[in-house]
Amino acid sequence: MRNSLGLLLAIGLAGLQFVAVLAVVFSSYVTSERALLDHARSLLSDVGTNTIAHSTGFLRPARAAAELSARLAQTDVIASDRPELLEKLLFQQLQLAPQFAGLFYGSEGGDFVYVMRSDGPGPFRSKFIRVQDGVRSTELIWRNDAFEVVERRMDPEDTYDPRVRPWYQRARDQRTTIWTDPYIFFTSQQPGITLASPVMSGVDGIRGIVGVDIEISDISDFLAQLEIGSHGKALIIHDNGDVIAHPNKDLLKTTDEDGTLRFANIRTFDDPIAQAAFSQLTQDGKVPVARETLSQFEYNGETYVSVVMPVMSEKLPWTIAAYAPENDFTSEIKLNRRMNIWIAALVAATTGLAGLALAQFIYKPVRAFAVRSALISQGELDPEEPLPKTYQELENANAMLMEQIAARRETELEYGQTFALSSRGMAQVAPESGQFIRVNDRFCEITGYSPSELLGMTFTDICYREEAPFLLLDGQHGAETSEINHEMRCRRKDGETIWTAVNAIMIHNQEGKALHVVLTLDDITLTKRKEEKISQLNKDLSNLSRDNTMGQMAAGLAHELNQPLTAIAQNADTALLMIKGVPEADPELRQVLDEIEEQSLRAGEIIRALRAFIRKDEGTRTDFDFVELLDQTKRLVIAEAHEVGAEIATELGHLPQANANRVQVAQVLVNLLRNAIEAVAENPGKDRLVTVHARQRGPQILVCVTDNGPGVDPDLTLFTQFETTKPGGMGLGLSICRAIVQENGGQLWHEPAETGGARFCFTLDASADA
Repeated sequence: MRNSLGLLLAIGLAGLQFVAVLAVVFSSYVTSERALLDHARSLLSDVGTNTIAHSTGFLRPARAAAELSARLAQTDVIASDRPELLEKLLFQQLQLAPQFAGLFYGSEGGDFVYVMRSDGPGPFRSKFIRVQDGVRSTELIWRNDAFEVVERRMDPEDTYDPRVRPWYQRARDQRTTIWTDPYIFFTSQQPGITLASPVMSGVDGIRGIVGVDIEISDISDFLAQLEIGSHGKALIIHDNGDVIAHPNKDLLKTTDEDGTLRFANIRTFDDPIAQAAFSQLTQDGKVPVARETLSQFEYNGETYVSVVMPVMSEKLPWTIAAYAPENDFTSEIKLNRRMNIWIAALVAATTGLAGLALAQFIYKPVRAFAVRSALISQGELDPEEPLPKTYQELENANAMLMEQIAARRETELEYGQTFALSSRGMAQVAPESGQFIRVNDRFCEITGYSPSELLGMTFTDICYREEAPFLLLDGQHGAETSEINHEMRCRRKDGETIWTAVNAIMIHNQEGKALHVVLTLDDITLTKRKEEKISQLNKDLSNLSRDNTMGQMAAGLAHELNQPLTAIAQNADTALLMIKGVPEADPELRQVLDEIEEQSLRAGEIIRALRAFIRKDEGTRTDFDFVELLDQTKRLVIAEAHEVGAEIATELGHLPQANANRVQVAQVLVNLLRNAIEAVAENPGKDRLVTVHARQRGPQILVCVTDNGPGVDPDLTLFTQFETTKPGGMGLGLSICRAIVQENGGQLWHEPAETGGARFCFTLDASADA
C-alpha cells in the first residue's frame, strides 16, 4: 500500500503547528496594548526634551562668542586699524569652539576679515578684503594650528561685499544680535546658521558686524545616536516647514532649478514616515505648535506614535518632532514574553522530537528516490528500471520529469531547425563581447560572409558606425537594452550598402543574467527603393499639379481677357475713323485714342505670348510599366481611403508598356482616385468601393476608375474650367486631367457606372515595342 506524502505532511505538520500556535496565543493574550502605547509616548516626550536641551546647549556658546567678539572688537583691536589683531582674536575663538565653522567681521567701509576651517593646504583659512581709496584687494592666508602661515595668495576674482549680505543688514537695522534662518553654506555645502552682532560706535553709530557661522550637522549626528525603539527617528523642523536636522543628513539637502542647495521641506521630505506624520502641521508655510502634542497614526498598515514639541525660542523657532512604531516598545511585556519563549521552547522541543521521528519515516522513501535519480543522471541506471517503493506523488513527479526532459529535447531540436532554416537572417550575439556566436545560412547570404568569418566579428563590423542604437551590442557600452527594432544600413562583404530591418532581443536566465542576444536581420533594400520611388513620384506630382493648375488658370484667364482686349482695340480704331471726318476734333482726343489702341494691341500680344509659352511644355513621353505606377499611386491615396473607410480594388489584365509622360499620368490617376474617394465618403450606409479597371484595347490601354458613390450631378458641366461642386474646389481638376490625357495622345470621358456611381475612363498609347 502506497502512502501519500502530501497527506502525511499535511496531517503531521498542521497538527504540530496548531498545538504550538495555540500555546503561544493562549500565553500572549494578557499583553497590554495600553501600557505599550503609554510607554512609547513617554519615551518620545523624553527624546524631544533631550533634543531641545542638546540643541540649546550646542548653540549657546555661539551667542556668547559673537557678543564677546563684538565687545572686544569695539576696543583698540578695531580702532587700531590692524585687521591682523582681529584675525588672531577670531582665530582663538574658532579654536575654542569646535562647532564653529568660521568667524568674521565686516565693516561699514566694506573691509572684511573671515577666519574659517579649511580642508587644505592648512587647517584654517583667513580671508582679508581691504578697501583703500576706492581700491579693493582680497588676500587668502592658510594657517596651521600654531597660527603659522602655510600659504598666502591674492584673489583678484573675488567680489564679495559683506554689507549686502542679509545677516549684516538685519544686525545693523535691529542694533542687536540676530540669528539667521538655517541655510546650506556655499563653501562646505553643509547645513548651518549664522549669528551676527553689531559693533557699535558711540550710542547709535555702527562700525560693522561681527558674526559666527555654525554648522548644525552635529545636531543631526546627535539625533542619529538617539535610541528611539528599534526604528524610531527624531528630526527638527524650522517654522517655515524646512527639515534642518535628521539622522540621515543626506536627506536634508535638495537642489533648486538654478543649481543652488536648500533644505528639503517636510511636505516633500524623502522620509515617507516623517512626511506622513508631520506634513499636515504646516499651515500657510509655518509650523504652529504651542505645546507638546502626542499623536498616533497609520503608515503602510503599521501603527506609529509621534510627538511634536513647542518651538525652542523666538530667535530659534525650531520644532522637535519624533516618531516610532508601537511594536518597538516592548519593555513592559518582557516578563510575559520570556514566559512565552519558555513555553514555545518546551512546545518546540516536544514537537521537534515528534517531527524528527515523523521526518525520518517520511524521508526514507524520498531518499531512495533521490539516490535513484542521481544514478540515472550519471548513466549508471536505466530510467526504465522499476521504481522503489515510494509515494504516489514521487512516482507522478518522476513520470512528469521524464516527459519534460523529452519535451525539452524536442523543443531544442525544433528551435535549432527553426534557427537554421528560417527565411530571416538570425544570429546569436555574446552580450559581453558583442561577437557572433551562431548564425544561420540566410544571415550569411544577406551579409555575404561565411559562418566562420562572422564568428570572429561583431555586429558593428557590418554596419555603419553612426547607427548608434546598435553600439549597445559591441561589449563597450554594456548590454542593458532588452529589445531593439531599427531600420539601418549595413555593408556586405563586397562593399555594397544594403538596407536592413534589425530586431535584437536580450535573453536572460531565471536569475536575470544576460545569456545572449537573439538578432534577426531582413534585407529591405528593394522595399526602401520602392519607397524612394514613391516619395519621388509624390514630389513630382506636387510640382506637376502646381504647374498644371497655374497653367490652366493662366490659359483660362488669357482666353477670357483676350476678348475684351480685342473689343477695346476695335472700338478705339472705330473712334479714330469717326474723328477723321471731323476737322475741328481735339488733337489730344486723337492722341488718347491712339494710345488706347496701341496698349490694347500690346496687351493682346502679351497674352498670346503667355498662351504660347504655356502650351510649349508638353512633357517628355517614355515607356513605363503602368501596373507599377498604379501600385505606387495607390499608396499615395491609401491614407485618405482608410480615413473614410473606402477600399480600392484593381482588375488588371495583361498590359503592355505604356508610352506617355509617367508623372503626368500619375497626376491623372491621383486626381481621379481622390475624386472617387470623396464621392464614396458621402454614402454612410453602403460599402465604399473604388475600382480601377485596365486592359489593352488595340494600340492603346483603356483605364477606368469606378466608384459606387452618388454619381455626377446632371446639371454639372464636366471638364469645364472654374466649375466645381466642392466647397473648396477651384474647378480645374478634371480640366487639367483631360488636357494631360490629350497631350499624351489619349482621351478622357465620363460615363455612368452600373453601380449607380461614376466612371471616368481614359486611354493611353501603348509602347511601340508592344
